[in-house]
Amino acid sequence: MSIHKEGVFTLVLSFVILAIANGLVYIYAKPAFPFFLFITIGLYIFLISFFRNPDRSIADFQEDIVLSPCDGKVVVIEETEEGEYLKDKRIQVSIFMSPLNVHVNRHPVSGTIEFYKYHPGKYLAAWNPKSSTENERTTTVYSNSNGKLLVRQIAGALARRIVCYAQKGEQVQQGNELGFIKFGSRMDLFFPLGTKIDVKIGDVVKGNVTTIAKFV
Repeated sequence: MSIHKEGVFTLVLSFVILAIANGLVYIYAKPAFPFFLFITIGLYIFLISFFRNPDRSIADFQEDIVLSPCDGKVVVIEETEEGEYLKDKRIQVSIFMSPLNVHVNRHPVSGTIEFYKYHPGKYLAAWNPKSSTENERTTTVYSNSNGKLLVRQIAGALARRIVCYAQKGEQVQQGNELGFIKFGSRMDLFFPLGTKIDVKIGDVVKGNVTTIAKFV
């Protein structure tokens, strides 16, 4: 397991700030120093855990399989109208990522990036239905022989930065990194009607491991 590149600056800066804070507490409030040190060590361990990047290599690629793009819990499965780009009825599957989950986002399928757009926005709680259209978010549309798949990264109440590496026209490989969302978030996937959904609400999924759906 390694530390994701998006976390290196945050971890270095946090270490410096926490070290200085501990030094000041030791000098000016020594009786409180052991407790403060314990709290800051716990906080730093959490930050290291948040930016972890486990090896999730894929041994067997299958074009009709859609892998989970992230770790988290399935919170929505419903038929809905996708109004930004596809403008048709779709099956929406939403995955909520808590701050304890791995926050690396991965390409759920191979194909061409047909569309990409970043949207600035609000920071509503990730489980709020309006977060899909009002929060800071990105929209990425994959095109391959199975059709089009729209994936949306959505910032949550704590998240303040979405990183997405997708570029329009790019050929991508299933399992490679799509991006990273910092501190709590959600991902929505919009499948063609008729797609076989292999998860149910409440399921815990793992990026590059859990099969979310199969194209038919």
